[in-house]
Amino acid sequence: MTSADTKGRKEAALDSLIEPFENTPVHRPVMPVEVMSWLDPQPGQTMVDGTAGAGGHSVLISEKLGPTGRLIGLDRDQNMLALAEKTGREAGVSLTLRQSSYADAGEVLESLGIEFVDGFLVDLGLSSDQLAWADRGFSFQTDGPLDMRFDTTSDRPTAAEIVNEWTEVELADIIYRYGEERHSRRLARAIVEKRKQEPFETTGQLAGLMRRAMPGPRGRIDPATRVFQALRIAVNDELGELERLLEQSQNWIRPGGRFVLITFHSLEDRMVKHALRDNPEWQVLTKKVVIATDSEQAVNPRSRSAKLRAALRCPTTTDGMMNP
Repeated sequence: MTSADTKGRKEAALDSLIEPFENTPVHRPVMPVEVMSWLDPQPGQTMVDGTAGAGGHSVLISEKLGPTGRLIGLDRDQNMLALAEKTGREAGVSLTLRQSSYADAGEVLESLGIEFVDGFLVDLGLSSDQLAWADRGFSFQTDGPLDMRFDTTSDRPTAAEIVNEWTEVELADIIYRYGEERHSRRLARAIVEKRKQEPFETTGQLAGLMRRAMPGPRGRIDPATRVFQALRIAVNDELGELERLLEQSQNWIRPGGRFVLITFHSLEDRMVKHALRDNPEWQVLTKKVVIATDSEQAVNPRSRSAKLRAALRCPTTTDGMMNP
């Protein structure tokens, strides 16, 4: 078979997988072909979708697991779980959904009487649905309150509390560390000076200030992008949650099971790459990072930043020792 034939078959498979989501583009799952290939769900298995979102990946996996298998979907955002439940119901598949961080999967599995799972998927991207809800404050495309919490019932500080109460040094630190923004000090100073006049309440206020405060000509990326990323990561402790997941996941995935992670920025991808590479209990399956095909990027722009890595939990011998 030629490389052209292989590419054609892969793109045909992609078309068949995304067809159910064509009329609801907001709910389209990222890299469905690649996820299903690397996760490799089999009938009767038990798997976790640690970021159930609107249920796109969960439904595809559940269909492969069949009636004797089980898909547990987790999400911190109760609104996303409602969408996942609707997506599963309309697809005719049964999903076990729980409001929880993927880092707390062990507690959820224990409550369900499950010791190990055969596969674990995490898609760390922000859902297009969440971006579309102005009242959540994730996007600066529409004006809304500066919240940014995945779980709106949690007592974590909102983005408004951070920009209005944290010191200039603390703001500069998170903008630099989490947003990888080299003008972090300048932007933090602008925030502190502006809040002396009036507190920040909306995404439009903050985005407008960031655009005015950014030096030099406007580039391809909106000046507010990295600041909003940094605030969202800080509000939800996203890197801390990912670190906990990477440290504990081997306790939940059975030997021979698979771990698939999709990241959307370099901070997360570096953490995943090093954790899988440096832990002898994982056999890295993706020698190079996997990215979306050109055809998928054309129909789903969100997939352009997606990077997938996969690993196999190293099998054990009959005496419990790891195979070399």
